[in-house]
Amino acid sequence: LSQVNENTPCPCPGAMSRAPAKEAPREETEGGSGGRGWGLLVTAGVGGALVALYAVATPFVTPALRKVCLPFVPATAAQIQNVLKMLENRSGSLVDIGSGDGRIVIAAAKKGFQAVGYELNPWLVWYSRYRAWRDGVHQNTKFYISDLWKVSFSHYRNVVVFGVPQMMPQLEKKLEEELECNARIIACRFPFPCWIPDHTAGEGIDTVWAYDLKHPRGCETKSLKITPETES
Repeated sequence: LSQVNENTPCPCPGAMSRAPAKEAPREETEGGSGGRGWGLLVTAGVGGALVALYAVATPFVTPALRKVCLPFVPATAAQIQNVLKMLENRSGSLVDIGSGDGRIVIAAAKKGFQAVGYELNPWLVWYSRYRAWRDGVHQNTKFYISDLWKVSFSHYRNVVVFGVPQMMPQLEKKLEEELECNARIIACRFPFPCWIPDHTAGEGIDTVWAYDLKHPRGCETKSLKITPETES
């Protein structure tokens, strides 16, 4: 027995200490894999959130009227007040061309107008409808997803326009051909190139110009060549 005990290898402290040491790299490897897994999940989550945010936000900043570059720029409180000032003592239907988030239409509806907004951006139209419902004027407002160049404005007596210089010449011609002589057109930010305003209000970017079609305009407007919109 003693010989067997002498010849039998006896585990020494060094051997015992080396055995657990071999397991350490495995634990570190498993921990690293878990960390990388969580990192990938976090990265995927953040990326998905950014994509969703881009999908929601992009329609609000891309051009709403695609034939010319007309980006969505919300009307200021001063602009709204100046528009309402130009609508004093006016009645009848009202249309906002390029109505954006609907704030002009909603403000006019609160003053008793049957107000309509035309906007090509569907996200803004849906948001406008929600705002009108929230403010309790949804029965006096309507919002349509439509291209202004495909709509006739002949039955409106009050027209509000937030345009850009590139579109104003042809829009001037379109409105002069379609509107009745008692109509009032209110231009915000940029005036019409040929018409002489009958009234103005505000200053700087908040200026609005009102044009009353009471008599034939003696100015020829130049047609603006517009590249047709590419259907998606």
